[in-house]
Amino acid sequence: MRSLRVPSILFAAAVTLTACGSSATSDVTPPTRPADPSPASTSAAASASASSSAAPVPSSTGPTTAADLSAFYDQKVTWHNCAQADCADITVPMDYAEPDGATVKLAAARVKATGDKIGTLFVDPGGPGGSAVDYAKAADLIVSPAIREHYDIVGVDPRGVGNSDPVHCLTDKQTDDILAVDGTPDSPAEEQQVVDASLAVGAGCEKIGGLIYAHMGTADVARDMDIARAAVKDETFNYLGKSYGSMLGATYAELFPDRVGRMVLDGILPASLDLVEVTKGQADAFEVAVKDFVKDCLTQEDCPLSGTPDEALKQLQDFITGLDAAPLDAGDRKLNEPVAAYAVLSYLYFPSNDYPQLRGALNAAMKQDDPQPLLNLLDARIDRTPDGRYSSNSTDAFYSVTCLDRPFDGTIDDVKKLAEEWKATAPTFGPALAWGLLACQDWPATDESVTSTVAEGSNPILLVSTTHDPATPYAWGQVVADQLDNSRLLTNDGYGHTAYQRSTSCIDDAVDAYLLKGDLPEQGQVCS
Repeated sequence: MRSLRVPSILFAAAVTLTACGSSATSDVTPPTRPADPSPASTSAAASASASSSAAPVPSSTGPTTAADLSAFYDQKVTWHNCAQADCADITVPMDYAEPDGATVKLAAARVKATGDKIGTLFVDPGGPGGSAVDYAKAADLIVSPAIREHYDIVGVDPRGVGNSDPVHCLTDKQTDDILAVDGTPDSPAEEQQVVDASLAVGAGCEKIGGLIYAHMGTADVARDMDIARAAVKDETFNYLGKSYGSMLGATYAELFPDRVGRMVLDGILPASLDLVEVTKGQADAFEVAVKDFVKDCLTQEDCPLSGTPDEALKQLQDFITGLDAAPLDAGDRKLNEPVAAYAVLSYLYFPSNDYPQLRGALNAAMKQDDPQPLLNLLDARIDRTPDGRYSSNSTDAFYSVTCLDRPFDGTIDDVKKLAEEWKATAPTFGPALAWGLLACQDWPATDESVTSTVAEGSNPILLVSTTHDPATPYAWGQVVADQLDNSRLLTNDGYGHTAYQRSTSCIDDAVDAYLLKGDLPEQGQVCS
């Protein structure tokens, strides 16, 4: 399962979502359509009724047109048992502007409600590149018992992800090689290595990615979700989207405002930010997170750092940068500067779970010259098996989605300037993240994207944002709350990435009350 990855040739941090319990809520009420839906405010957001075969096909080059999608909206979906769930394939058009052309088979998983069902709750863990099928199969962990009782939990792997006609751009060795490229080049030769590695991703997608790599933008994924809604015969789209999944939900609401049922977006990623803005926001937020890790580490007996927090942070930074000249050997692998930095960043998401593991691995590397624990941690987060295979296509999918949604049109000189500027506010990760922007430069495909999410006339949308979230900074939740026509922002005053079933009963109870009864938390409510 995935959460938001960090857009960089160096960092593509994948995270595992777990859950804690929450109290049950009684007197449930089924979700309904908005009483008086209004037309959406952008040309990309006209919508039809739940049973209509005419669905919106927004175009970046012309006015909205209606295509005959009846074959997709009216398709019969057959569910079969797949161990932890029921599974099915849902067919959608590869290109919504040409619905009579190639198609995509989406993999879907459904975990049935344990009691009286009031609807279907679609879920997505983020990424982009995370499997919603796997996420739904973990229904007992990702939602409360009360939600399990009253909703079927359904996950649909986004097009190109997991088992939904997965995109492939890189071999396992190429992925290893790219992740090991120095993201803080010190010479023209190292700069060229970053450029070459950046170009290799798009070139690989163009060469072996097939048609799908050029049709993985979030707008098309949102259209797929509406066909999935019709496939389960729900009038409204009820949804829990975390991290990048929040952007998918907001995009759906923009395209289909009158079909929004009860929608929870947790860990907010605004569609309106470009790649530089997203990356800079994350660089600064992860700098706060690494400082928090260091402070926590200094309170533990097995911490390899010492002195004041500033001194300890410098020790960690020096250890990482020192691996550039003197990497640690681990058989046929090396723990070098970019790999170590990637591993550290990947374990700053969930303090209670990540910090102890990271502390122990750093202790082994820094005090015993043993790189294996740190490599093992990283492998667990990027789905790399001990024999060097990648068990998912999440890295390929991440770039295919990100570079379509947020292309980068800067130059190498622009990147150099940003790397130097970001060093001032985010010295640990900022420069490498800046160089990582090149992966989306001159991407060999383009796709229509939604960059404004107003969703005029939708039902209320509940936003959940955490004050010290390293991957989706709190300010982003405020941005989307201001943009959406009808939303309520619930603040989690705490640390870590996303909040529902990860933080406090205050958050869990508020989300459950909304999903089960439609009750929104009070304006400005803060949980701590």
